[in-house]
This record gives sequence, structure tokens and C-alpha cells, in this order.
Amino acid sequence: MAIGARRTEPLPDDAPHILVVDDDFRIRDLLSRYLQENGFRVTQTTDAAAARTAMRGLAFDLVILDVMMPGESGISLARDLKQCSTIPICMLTARAEAGDRIEGLEIGIEDYVTKPFEPRELLLRLKNILRRGAPPTTPRDEVRMGDYIFSIGRGELSRGAESIKLTERERDLMRQFAQRPGLPVARHELAPDESTGSERAIDVQINRLRRKIETDPSNPVYLQTVRGKGYILYTD
Repeated sequence: MAIGARRTEPLPDDAPHILVVDDDFRIRDLLSRYLQENGFRVTQTTDAAAARTAMRGLAFDLVILDVMMPGESGISLARDLKQCSTIPICMLTARAEAGDRIEGLEIGIEDYVTKPFEPRELLLRLKNILRRGAPPTTPRDEVRMGDYIFSIGRGELSRGAESIKLTERERDLMRQFAQRPGLPVARHELAPDESTGSERAIDVQINRLRRKIETDPSNPVYLQTVRGKGYILYTD
């Protein structure tokens, strides 16, 4: 997990406050520093009991919660929180814990990230969770993905002063994703005409689009596959 330069300027009073609950000191400390460097206030706790105590005295905008902890599990804490509050939860899970991931989604958690994770990807996921829970705003005309900007109205993709050429099909796909950032879009919704071919053709289009908006198309950060559902676009 790469950590950038330490933030020197104070955080604004309205900076989102995140509760990080993980018994692994290294992960907890590195994650907390990374979030602080990117504009979040952070409180750390080592287990569910400490998290409950923290939440009685402080208000949080989001909880990052590890599944496997000593004592009460993250799943148990998440279930209780979802029964009495609307606070969004992002769970950290090991790759082998597929059952825990499914159970977490069933009880209403907003997202999960598997360990080891890419900090940049986690940051994008957290921003999208917070954006979905924010009051409605005027629809954006453009979305940003790192150095790339897509104008929804004009259907134009650019990187700085450079214009990136899109086919009509790629432009249509980008509009569908950009109008629903941070939300999964099913393959059948992306297929222009189900009678003319398989939804698998969408995968080919997605791969081509990734080559135009991702630094490493084989390991995408922004345009990701949602297994069993379709695709999702994370934006800055």
C-alpha cells in the first residue's frame, strides 16, 4: 500500500469523518494516514467493542469494517448497525471469505474491498458511497477519472488538451456509466440490441474502452467488472 506525502494543511470542519475498525495495526495505520492525506478525518478502533464506544460519542459519515476480528465479528457489528442506523459501511475481507462478502451485502452494507487492496481503488469506492448518500444535486455535465474527463453532453473524452477519439458505441457506453457513477450497470442494459448478438460482445467493447481511460487496462481502477452483474464506473 503506497502512501504519499503527509498532509500539512488542516482539514476543514466539514471533512467526512471515517471510523476504521481493524485489529491489524499495520493496515489500520497505513489506511488512516492515506485517508487523512486525501481529506478525511479518521478515528481508529481495534475491535467491535471499541467501535461501539466511539460511535456513542462521535458522529461518523462512514465505517470501514474488517470482517475477521477478535471477539465480535465485523459481520455481527454491521448487522446491528444496519438495524438501528443508516451509516454506510464498507467491509474489508480476505479473498477466501466469499460467504462473508455475500452475507454482508445481504444485510445491507454498501460495498466491500478484498485484501490486499489498492488504496486508490478504495478511495474511489468511499467517495462514491458518500456521494450516493449525499442530498441530490444538479446533475453533473462531466465526470473525471484521474487525468481523463468525459463530457456527458458533448460525448467527448479528453486528457488535458488532448482529445481522445471515441466510437459511437464507446460514447454511448460512457454516457450510460457517467450518468450512474458508482452504481453497477447490468450487461443487458448495455446491449444495444439483444436480438443481434450475445451480451458477451459488451465485454469486447469494455476492454476497448478501458484502453482509453485506464493507465493499466489489465488492472482497471475506474471501469471495473461487477461479477454476476455487469460493470461499474468509479469517478473522482
